[in-house]
Amino acid sequence: MESFEGRHAVVTGGGRGIGRAIAKALCEAGATVTIIGRDRATLERAMAEGDARSAAAADVTDVAAVRGAIRDVVSRHGPVDFMIANAGGAASVPFLKTDPAIFRQMLDVNLLGVTNVTQAVLGTMTERGFGRIVAVASTAGLKGYSYVTAYCAAKHAVIGLVRALAIETAQTGVTVNAVCPGFTDTDLVAQSIERIMAKTDRSREQALKELVKHNPQERLIDPAEVADAVLWLCSEGARSVTGQAIVVAGGEI
Repeated sequence: MESFEGRHAVVTGGGRGIGRAIAKALCEAGATVTIIGRDRATLERAMAEGDARSAAAADVTDVAAVRGAIRDVVSRHGPVDFMIANAGGAASVPFLKTDPAIFRQMLDVNLLGVTNVTQAVLGTMTERGFGRIVAVASTAGLKGYSYVTAYCAAKHAVIGLVRALAIETAQTGVTVNAVCPGFTDTDLVAQSIERIMAKTDRSREQALKELVKHNPQERLIDPAEVADAVLWLCSEGARSVTGQAIVVAGGEI
């Protein structure tokens, strides 16, 4: 494994799920890791358990809060080398019941949450001639799923952002990529399983089978597998990889 000693990584939504797995992997690789999220208690728990060096409480949809958080962590740990834009959310609603507020909510957290943190660090990255930006998107950014039109639309927008920004920054020493996990073994997916059980009277095993049917390997993705993809994209060996959407989904796409 390449050492990231001396590198400062920021992971949004880093207190749980995929974000925490990424933060943990970056810490183990030697990076100084800052996690950003809305729940201070969740962030502090991750730090106490050794999965982050520092934390800042901020909502990624709030531009002023994001910029303030980045200024604070940069003053403590130096410029950001790796920005992992992981924070996001999903809403499951049939399209005809999906009002504009749901579309705005999905775009705010999934798209603007990425653009806000990226704009907060990109200028310094280009000035220094080095940076890695990785957005945690989804297979929903590359294909459609029923009942999540707003989420799919927002994640597709993230992939478009990544591809365009990669071209814009191609000669700056900054790479911009996305990882696209399929259904991953996190608390959010556990909640989805509970909703399927409640709405359909299916057993937990049946509900899980409904989620993993899209994955040819017929299993949930381990968050650590997503973290491994992120670490590679941050490595020196991936310096020529930019504008890509790396799928971690057992062959689904």
